[in-house]
This record gives sequence, C-alpha cells and structure tokens, in this order.
Amino acid sequence: MRGENLPEVSVIGLGYIGLPTAAVIARSGMTVHGVDVSQTVVDTINRGEIHIEEVDLDGLVQGVVQRGLLRAGTEVRAADVFVIAVPTPFHKDDAHTPDTSYVLEAARNVAAVLKAGDTIILESTSPVGTTEAMRDMIAQARPDLKLPGMTDGIPDVSIAYCPERVLPGRILEELTNNDRSIGGITPRCARKALSFYKRFVRGTCVTTDARSAEMTKLVENAYRDVNIAFANELSIVSDAMGLDVWEVIRLANRHPRVNILTPGPGVGGHCIAVDPWFIVHGAPDQTPLIRTARGVNDSKIHHVIASAAELVEANPKARIACLGLAFKANIDDFRESPARLVAATLARRYGERVNIVEPYAMELPREFEGTGAQQIDIDTALEECDVMIVLVDHDVFKSVPLAERADKVVYDTRGIWPDQPAVAEPAVELRKAG
Repeated sequence: MRGENLPEVSVIGLGYIGLPTAAVIARSGMTVHGVDVSQTVVDTINRGEIHIEEVDLDGLVQGVVQRGLLRAGTEVRAADVFVIAVPTPFHKDDAHTPDTSYVLEAARNVAAVLKAGDTIILESTSPVGTTEAMRDMIAQARPDLKLPGMTDGIPDVSIAYCPERVLPGRILEELTNNDRSIGGITPRCARKALSFYKRFVRGTCVTTDARSAEMTKLVENAYRDVNIAFANELSIVSDAMGLDVWEVIRLANRHPRVNILTPGPGVGGHCIAVDPWFIVHGAPDQTPLIRTARGVNDSKIHHVIASAAELVEANPKARIACLGLAFKANIDDFRESPARLVAATLARRYGERVNIVEPYAMELPREFEGTGAQQIDIDTALEECDVMIVLVDHDVFKSVPLAERADKVVYDTRGIWPDQPAVAEPAVELRKAG
C-alpha cells in the first residue's frame, strides 16, 4: 500500500487513545510520525514497545515499527494529515472548568509546519467551540494561509473534529469498527477528513459540523453518566431499605423496556467522570439533570467509603483486602478511579491493616506511600485477609470460587459474588479460637 499516494500522518499525543490510533493508521499502510512530550514514551515506542496496557497493542506497535510505518519523536514534523489526541483535563484553578491549553499548544506546533493542502483533525474530547478556537489560533499564527470559515474562496487547509468511541480493553477493534461522527469547520473540511478515516475505519462515517460533533461526544458520555447515576442511587436506596440491589435490578430488567445499568463504587475514567462537566460549563443554567447525576455518582464514592469503614471498624482485628484500583475491569487505567480513592482513603485511615490487590499495577500509586498498605496478589489475600472489599470486577476476582471465600466478610460493590453468604461473625474471630 505504501507509495500509492497515501498521506503522511502526524499523531500528536501518544497516550491511551493516541498510540492505538497511530498504530491502526500505520497498519493501513500510511506512514505515521507520533509526537509526545515524554522522551521516555518516545524511546519506548521506537523500540517497538508500549507504555500502556491494551489488548493486542504490543504486537501491533512492534509490527508497524519494524516495518518503518511508525516512528515517534518529541517535535512535530511536516505531514499531510495531523491528528491531535492530547488531554483536555480540568483547569488546575477550577475543578470543573475544562482546560484546552494542551489542544491549543498542539495546534500551535502544527501551525509552524503547516502547508497548503494539509488537514488538521482534533480527536480530543473538547468543549463545544474548541475546534473553531483552534482554527482561530492557527489563523493568527499563519496569516499567510487561508483558513476555513474565514475566507470567501477555497481555504488552504481543512480542519475537522472527530472524537473516538472506544472501550478500554477493546480499543483496537473499536477504532476500526465503530461508527465515527466527523464534524468539519465547513462541509469541504468534513469531506477531506472523511476520505482520511475511510482508509482505516470500517464503521459508518457520518459528516456534520464541528460544533455538533463536539457536542455529540459530550452527550454520549453524559447520557451514560445519568443512567449510571440512577443505578448508583438505587443501590444507596436499597442499602437504606435492607434490599439486595442486584436482585431488584435483575427483576426490574425483565421488563421489556427497562435496562438498569450495574451500580458500582462511583464513576471513573477520563470520559464519563469528566465530560458531563464540559456541558454544564457551557450551559450552567440549563443542565440541572446532568449536574445532579454528576453529584450522585461522586457521592456514591463517599457512601462506599463510609460503608467500608463501618465494616472495618466492626472487625477491629481483621486484615483488609481492597480488590482493584482501576476505573473499570481488566485495564491498567486508574484515571479518576473511584476504587483508587476508596482504597487510598482506607489505607490512610487504617494503615498496615489494609492490603491492595491490583493485578494491573506493578506498584501502588504514590498516594499510598507512608500509609503502611501493602500490595499483594489475590491468592495471598484469600489466605491472609479476613475482610474483602470488592471495588473492581476484574476477571481474576470473578474467578474465585465460593469455597475460597465462604468464611470472608465481604463488601461487594460490583455484584461479582452473588452467592456470597452472610457471615454472622468476623472471620478473624472465628480463627482466633483455633
């Protein structure tokens, strides 16, 4: 496929989305130059290795690097298509104000090497209007170029927005097979971006305007946040009424038009826990439901902390195992993770009594330093710990049979052990007699 007038591509940002995107593009035969601010990340990729955990990504990166289709560096170089996939965190001075400075800085670096005919595509989850702000900044940096929406003639470059829709653990498959919403500054921009994505995306690519595409990404995650909030609030209500929330949900979901999601210890990740605030920030007086859902999901974390602490204090001599730190099952991504916050809070409060089981972490995050908490594996936890607090539904936890945990005191926030019997007395007290 190389040599068939394929565009050269620059992917700026080689994190959880940028690196898989760069590798998938390279697999299609396009030459890709990846850009990251971390020299360690760059060196790792250039060795054909990866710095994140994702199914099948290691083999793909190794293959495209060996074929010379992917190379990484710390400087943006000239290309035909620029894909920006950098973080959009909250502003450090305001917990719920989006910070688009990384996007604008990336665009500023692209502007320095931009030439007529190039296409710039923003993939970072962004507040509505960010793609236009990026265009305005490029126009200021490059007055020699005609920018879309700012000229009566044909613009020199095309600018579009196209967010990813991927699930950690399935990123490579979903980057290829999921539908994409491609929003251009102008229809011409959208068509240019569409021709690029059709080279490696099998899903349906739908074109629209940039602002609608930006809002679509935020709405998708806000929709999920609202539905998770209902499940989490239901779990709190069930606790107060002495009901088994898993049984209530199982029965309610037998209704043909009801599909209640699974509750958990809160909501994590850098999408669902963050993106709804971008909508609230843009329309604070029109978003009471979205704001309330965010509050419910954040408050669920504190409910879990309080419930877990009550269990720990009811078993004063017990050793505690917190199962999981990631924000979802079977990944190594701990961003915005409610499990991480719960476990760290318990570790600071109860010290060396607390043990952490996280199969996707080589070491504990820095907030556990000085707490006395130790990282152990699941087998050690089953042998030595009396209270099990399930915070993440990793497959390895699901695989533990009843016979190995029947005598444990369990607080299961994920519902992975529905057969767990109630224990009248703490396991540590039962062992003391022996």
